[in-house]
Amino acid sequence: MSLLRESVYKLTSIGAIVTFSISASFAMAETDAYKIMMGAKLYDNWMSVLDENVPKKVHGLYPKGGAKADDPKTSWRCKECHGWDYKGSTGAYSSGSHYTGIAGVTGVQSKSLSSIVAILKDPKHGYGDKLYDDELNNLALFLSRGQVDMAEFINSKTKEVIGGNLKQGELYYETMCVGCHALDGKSPADMKPLGAQMGNPWEVAHKLLNGQPGEQMPALRELNRQIMLDVMSYLTTLPKK
Repeated sequence: MSLLRESVYKLTSIGAIVTFSISASFAMAETDAYKIMMGAKLYDNWMSVLDENVPKKVHGLYPKGGAKADDPKTSWRCKECHGWDYKGSTGAYSSGSHYTGIAGVTGVQSKSLSSIVAILKDPKHGYGDKLYDDELNNLALFLSRGQVDMAEFINSKTKEVIGGNLKQGELYYETMCVGCHALDGKSPADMKPLGAQMGNPWEVAHKLLNGQPGEQMPALRELNRQIMLDVMSYLTTLPKK
């Protein structure tokens, strides 16, 4: 855990103690929807969410023969082993450069938060000294209650979006997304064009539902799921280069 983040946390805690009696009546409670969204971002890339240093060593559970065995940052992202569809070795990551042979996380759905946190803190997973308790709880809440069944709206064989309305998606895109991604989906400049990203529709779905770690991208999780499907359908029409 970085010294900067540790210092900020301590100062925030001290400030909270001093001002609690004054500001308690104005405190804003975080909803479960917010916590699940934050947990989903941690699942995606907790280092970007927390502006945290990349661990120096590859994750201990990442297979030595894996394609990312020399890439600590990638190996420490939950999605890298468990997949964007949360099915791990039985899902979209059952083959290809992201294959690890590691099981997904669908099996922990509906389990108690304490049991999931215990797994995350276990030395084998190694997140106990990297995430604070509230962050671990948010990640656990996402794993327990926030996963969605990607098979309901993405064809696992063809990668096609199921039930999306392209024309309606264009309206959504040009009013909600265009400010950051431009009409052609090629912004920001350091990002792969959105049209090309639809080669991995599970990742796109996860980010549309929960937002992009470290960015101000809105999360569509609490909106009608059809909006996400319509946007994804339109993204397939955008330039891939």
